[in-house]
Amino acid sequence: MKNIDPFLFYGNSSILPECSLIISLIVIVIIDSVSKGKDTLLLHRISLTSLVTSIILLLGQWETGSVPIAYANLQINTFNNIFRLLILICSLLSVLLSVDYIRCTKTAFTEFLLFILTAGLGGMFLCCANDSVTIFVALECLSLSSYLLSGYMKKDIRSNEATMKFLLMGGASSSILVYGFSLLYGLSGGETQLYKIVDGLVSTEMYNSIGIYISITFIVVGMGFKLSLVPFHQWTPDVYEGSPTPVVAFFSVTSKVAALALFTRIFHIIFSYLSGEWHIALGILAIFSMILGNLIAVTQISMKRMLAYPSISQIGYIMIGVLAADPDNGYASMITYTFIYIFMNLGTFACITLFSLRTGTDNIRDYAGLYTKDPVLTFSLVLCLLSLGGIPPLAGFFGKLYLFWHGWKAGLYSLVMIALITSVISIYYYPKIIKLMFTGNSDTSTIYIQDPLVSSSTSISKSSIEITMIICVLASTLLGILIDPIIEITKNTLF
Repeated sequence: MKNIDPFLFYGNSSILPECSLIISLIVIVIIDSVSKGKDTLLLHRISLTSLVTSIILLLGQWETGSVPIAYANLQINTFNNIFRLLILICSLLSVLLSVDYIRCTKTAFTEFLLFILTAGLGGMFLCCANDSVTIFVALECLSLSSYLLSGYMKKDIRSNEATMKFLLMGGASSSILVYGFSLLYGLSGGETQLYKIVDGLVSTEMYNSIGIYISITFIVVGMGFKLSLVPFHQWTPDVYEGSPTPVVAFFSVTSKVAALALFTRIFHIIFSYLSGEWHIALGILAIFSMILGNLIAVTQISMKRMLAYPSISQIGYIMIGVLAADPDNGYASMITYTFIYIFMNLGTFACITLFSLRTGTDNIRDYAGLYTKDPVLTFSLVLCLLSLGGIPPLAGFFGKLYLFWHGWKAGLYSLVMIALITSVISIYYYPKIIKLMFTGNSDTSTIYIQDPLVSSSTSISKSSIEITMIICVLASTLLGILIDPIIEITKNTLF
């Protein structure tokens, strides 16, 4: 027994949620090969079951302390567990949201599930990766699956264009990020684990060298692309507009949640002693993101493209929570608002997906008179948009209130004031859409049509997208009532 590798035993139960996803991926491939792609409903159920199982396993073995895994290449703690849970929630709701769209368009269902689950798996490993090599592998697992999802509609020219832009921008940002890591590797004396990099920088006395500032610059730029921070946001509107709507919904939450977890861990572990410098840089990027995202959203005519710009401003708001972290509250404000944002955003995209399947359009003016055709869809979209705008008494209001209050307590007065002003701008373009749905005159182009690709066998999947919409709408409306327990859970998250 003395020669048995401790890797096989110690802490391995902590990655059972990831193991569940890996097993489901293998099972889906085997069943699809045997059934020759005919039993799509079974594959759908397997993917949902594996995601629910992973959530149960994660909650069942929740670790409050820090547990190293695989020779400390992975690190499990409260912060990582929270973000792993958020990734699983995003993936679960995205699968529910996507199935109707995929079956209606007659595209390959198995590959879509594989890409979604693989991206979720990469995101989960990214949240707990404690080694620069592991971080890069997990990041590419998430990124490559996202590129494939973006170009899933191969016959759509816009989807192909979005994929090319996404691939080029994503590849460039990954290269820049790797160069930043390589500088850290050299400056720390050949260390790759995050905590050992800090010790290595101290021992080599390179912690305040020019190389460190160059490394920070490259990592900020690389992560800025992943988070869609201005001015690294150029790919976001085009990818949102060109990609399939359920895929955009998945991008808008899963990729950002994983990138946010990585960004926070890298800068608060490795560069904590330079917090003054990178806080200034991040604050400037957040200000530009909040201003530009809200101003350009006013001029958009495509619903998906319009939502791309608020997603940029939302990441600017979330950065306030990153900068305002303290020993008493940890990252509670950032995590709480991110949790609420997931439901607000996915709820909005669920409504848009349902509308586009029925009408085949994405233009904002085609939402005119929607209330007369589908009151339930209209009210669902209204609640999600108002929650995104931070209108009381919806959950988005309470999330923003706590986020801004926490930032104000931390002395981020200019950031909070700009966030408040830009939030007022968002109150203009969201109600404009709402007014159009209730008072606009619909023309013949928006009359509900039956998609010729939709067969009678898709009734189950149609109910699934409506269930997703209802879940997200209820969460966007009622989570404000439960904000105190959520904050309490997320307080013990400081590194």
